[in-house]
Amino acid sequence: MQRLVALLLCLTAFLSASSEGASKGPRLDDGRLYRFRYGVELGLNHPKGTAKGSAGFQFSSDVDISLAWRNPENQDDQLLRVQISNFQIQNVAQRSRKNNIFHDTTTESILGREKLEALQRPFMLLWRMGKVRNLYTHKAEPMTVKNLKRGVASMLMMQLNSGKMIEADASGKCLVEYKATKDQVVRTKRMDSCKNQEIGFTTHSQVLGVSEKSTSVTVITLQDGFIKSAVAEETHVLSTNAHQTTAAKILSRQSLFLLEVASGPVEAAGKDAVSVVKSLDPKFFSVGVISEKGKSQCKGCPSLMDTWKAIRGQLEPKSLSKSSAPRSFLTLIQQLRKASKAEILKVLRNCSKTALPQLVDAVTSAQTASSLSAMLEFLDFSKADGMMLQERFLYACGFASHPTESMLQALLDISKGKIGSNDIKESVVIIMGALVQKLCRKGGCDLPTVIAVKEQLLAGPDSTQDEAEVQMYLLALKNSLLPEAIPLLARYAESETGAFSTIAITALQRYDPLLITSEVRQALNRVYHQNRRVYEKNVRAAAADVILSSSPSYMEVRNLLLSIGHLPHEMNKYMLSKVQDIMRFEMPASLTCTGTFLDILYSGSGIMRRSIMNIFGQSNGALLHGLQVAIEAQGLESLIAATPDEGEEDLESFAGMSALLMDVQLRPVTFFKGYSDLMSKMFSMSGDPINVVKGLILLTDHSQVIPLQSGLRAAVEFQGGLGIDISGGMEFSLWYRESKTSVNNRGALVVVGNVTVDADFLSVSLEVSFDMEAALDFITTVQFSNYPFLVCMQMDKTTFPFRESVSKVEKLASGEPFTWQRSREQLVPGSEFPLHQENSNMCKKVFDSSW
Repeated sequence: MQRLVALLLCLTAFLSASSEGASKGPRLDDGRLYRFRYGVELGLNHPKGTAKGSAGFQFSSDVDISLAWRNPENQDDQLLRVQISNFQIQNVAQRSRKNNIFHDTTTESILGREKLEALQRPFMLLWRMGKVRNLYTHKAEPMTVKNLKRGVASMLMMQLNSGKMIEADASGKCLVEYKATKDQVVRTKRMDSCKNQEIGFTTHSQVLGVSEKSTSVTVITLQDGFIKSAVAEETHVLSTNAHQTTAAKILSRQSLFLLEVASGPVEAAGKDAVSVVKSLDPKFFSVGVISEKGKSQCKGCPSLMDTWKAIRGQLEPKSLSKSSAPRSFLTLIQQLRKASKAEILKVLRNCSKTALPQLVDAVTSAQTASSLSAMLEFLDFSKADGMMLQERFLYACGFASHPTESMLQALLDISKGKIGSNDIKESVVIIMGALVQKLCRKGGCDLPTVIAVKEQLLAGPDSTQDEAEVQMYLLALKNSLLPEAIPLLARYAESETGAFSTIAITALQRYDPLLITSEVRQALNRVYHQNRRVYEKNVRAAAADVILSSSPSYMEVRNLLLSIGHLPHEMNKYMLSKVQDIMRFEMPASLTCTGTFLDILYSGSGIMRRSIMNIFGQSNGALLHGLQVAIEAQGLESLIAATPDEGEEDLESFAGMSALLMDVQLRPVTFFKGYSDLMSKMFSMSGDPINVVKGLILLTDHSQVIPLQSGLRAAVEFQGGLGIDISGGMEFSLWYRESKTSVNNRGALVVVGNVTVDADFLSVSLEVSFDMEAALDFITTVQFSNYPFLVCMQMDKTTFPFRESVSKVEKLASGEPFTWQRSREQLVPGSEFPLHQENSNMCKKVFDSSW
């Protein structure tokens, strides 16, 4: 028993001693001055670039540190006096005399006397257990100077034992892991955990977004319980997910090397740090350790009107499919985000009619309070004659990269007011659904306006007997992707009205397959197998698509397969091709970057019933529905004295087009409706395509500020703009017994990434970009002069240029900047997409007969 007690006493004493040792922090000796050489390197480059190719600068200085006060009750609670001297600035990479912006300059000429004096003025640190808890300096010092002092202070963050903790330095509050040995401490930040005062934004779509990989490691060597050397390296690599070689790298290095230990001032007496600080210098003020945001000043920058005058020629309709249009569009958005409401209205009211729609695209895409307010004042929704501009505003809202609750509230207010056009009324509600989806993705589903709109959309289909209004609400729900809408959509999937069924089923197809329950699949199976009523072929085909893509049961698949061979001829062919595609193209999503898919369904008489072209984009497992163009036609059998299919005997003659762009369903376009409308348009048909979507879209939109541990701050902007012109048409000739439908896609894409580190007196920036112009045409020709009809589908991609460029700029507040730029261009060859062998055989016959 005595041995056990003795053992416990020894163990307790050991643990106590270990605890005491672990709690001891680094300490400075009184009456000693520690002189260090401090350095900062900042480089911006492409991730694959060499160190010699970096744009940037480096600082170096002496740093003197001494003990000003120690808490008599806690030896690890220390107040340090720090002073920077012998400050110098140089290039980070070797430059020729001609390209050296620092040639013939002095530190004072670069910083100015006031900043240099402030930088060399001593400051104080409250240092507790090796952690900087507070920083004291003159309140009136320039922000840049305070941040550089915070960078020095950040190099003193340390602890003598291993472990993890949350701590703050110049870069923000982060989770930090320490690994300590006798003579060395390694400090590693978990960069994804860092929080600072900056609030940025990014695109809601991962495919169109920006990825960031960051690291920060500081290696500290110890001597007599204090720092002998400290070397920190911090990197940030940002790249666009759409094209990952469009990327930028920020490299920041800090070093602190002990030069000597000499005699220094004796510590002051006092009970607490604050009173000691005030006694040493009454002007000292607590400023915190996290770097602060400065006020942006731009001398000689162009005004919004100046920018508009310089680029408006690039935003005329004829230029929309050229890369100069989206590039100018992005430039304009940057200026609009700095502009006041009055400045924006002045530009809107002094714009030509042809360029005004593109200006509306840009103003709406700016997504600031001033730009939204200006648009709401400029547009009058009570008048039908402004329909085109109103719809461009609404579509730009739908494509918004980071919409706000106020934008949704504005559309809700418009929907409750007087609207001069029924088409605009439909678009308002449809786009409200798209904004609900985006706000919910950001965690805003419980915002008051979002709740109000959700209630309106969910109640909408059952609140009216008007067929157009029911379709409007179903399309809005299709955009919203609200999980609570699934039971309602399943009910409308079984509607007697074909248009309702089609919208509801295609809406269900957009949901995560995990949300499509067995009850929903049962409803879709009843539609496909016509258990309760006869449905149109396109409705049944859509139901089959959802079933097959929603983890169907063995029996569901078996029943679908057994139905093939008992369906109408054209539907048999359609279902067989679907099954074959699933078997042929089933592959991991990671193997596919982009995909183009075509579906086409004919009536029994050989007339095209439905044609759908889909273009998808994928990145890191995320999927973006980039484009869908669906053309539907019905009730045309009477023109060729053919017999309508079962369930389609009483369908009204109709042809129209529906587009889904960047995951946003747009208002459908009608080519003709009714026999009389068809006849009038057949005789007046010019062959010119009907515009479906035309304008400029902000795709990628990423903005953030990265506070670096050095006290410098990197502003990051990535924007992607798309100029698009989608048109479609349907030609019908009784004389030649031929019909032709076409979808023409013209577009130009520009993505620009810019990283700027602005130290007020000195700035460096890197810009990376790529652009391309492309065209994709989808044409379906049907010859019904003989039976069976000849059908030829063609999808052609033209040869287009793909350009990449990198530019770097270093500049002082005065003097000529150093600029470096490189670019390269390659041609992406055009091609005709092979569809299937039967189609190729048909096309040969069509063109032989037409020749």
